[in-house]
Amino acid sequence: MKTNRRCRALLAVSLNLMALLFSTTAFITTHWCEGTQRVPKPSCGKEKKTNCLNYSGNETANETNQNVVHYSWETGDDRFLFRYFHTGIWYSCEENINAAGEKCRSFIDLAPASEKGVLWLSVVSEVLYIMLLVVGFSLMCLELFHSSSVIDGLKLNAFAAVFTVLSGLLGMVAHMMYTQVFQVTVSLGPEDWRPHSWDYGWSFCLAWGSFTCCMAASVTTLNSYTKTVIEFRHKRKIFEQGFREEQNFLDQEAIKYFRERTEEERAEAGDLRLQCLHSCSPNRLHNTQL
Repeated sequence: MKTNRRCRALLAVSLNLMALLFSTTAFITTHWCEGTQRVPKPSCGKEKKTNCLNYSGNETANETNQNVVHYSWETGDDRFLFRYFHTGIWYSCEENINAAGEKCRSFIDLAPASEKGVLWLSVVSEVLYIMLLVVGFSLMCLELFHSSSVIDGLKLNAFAAVFTVLSGLLGMVAHMMYTQVFQVTVSLGPEDWRPHSWDYGWSFCLAWGSFTCCMAASVTTLNSYTKTVIEFRHKRKIFEQGFREEQNFLDQEAIKYFRERTEEERAEAGDLRLQCLHSCSPNRLHNTQL
């Protein structure tokens, strides 16, 4: 039984650790959602020769003569660039079309004013989610490595299960609130940021993977607690039943002993009475004759 309990506790600790690592990674990264943004092509110049609008094919004339009417043969989507972007809880980063690298903006500033409260609630829930995971992980480690007795281990197991379940619920609510805020920001956010197409990224998958591992850890911990309690109750029932049978056997032996003892005392009393009668009978006859 001790080996099974230890294996279940080790499994719960491993799942909780995975949930903690996944949630922390998702919280600090910016790949919850990613896609492309449709932006106008910049004008071509001396430093930029590609992915730009070349008006009338004459760069020198465009730069020197400001009164010339410029025209371009590019129409439709050819006049736009589709730059890559990725967004997290804290920042939204997009490809820089004028230079190498990326430029990032605060996602909290991009969110509509009506959704900023929900976004802050999501951030607070994510922080609490990670903190409760840390508490649950600490309790599981104490139960696994430092519990001196089974009763203390059961208490730590119960508290770890409660904290892990609460953290899982908070994480689920936080992920759903962030998803809602992002979808509203896609429709009502700044025009220069609104995505042309988007999908969920690997940070989003890590966040929900963390929730899955968290709930699996809580179920494993509750299962370990419940199974240990049931085993103790079963052993206690067997012990009480055996003790009761032993007590009944002792009671029957005691009754038999006292019964035999009583019969022996009665037999001894009867013998004494007969002896008294035999000893007293000659004296009575002698007195009668006199």
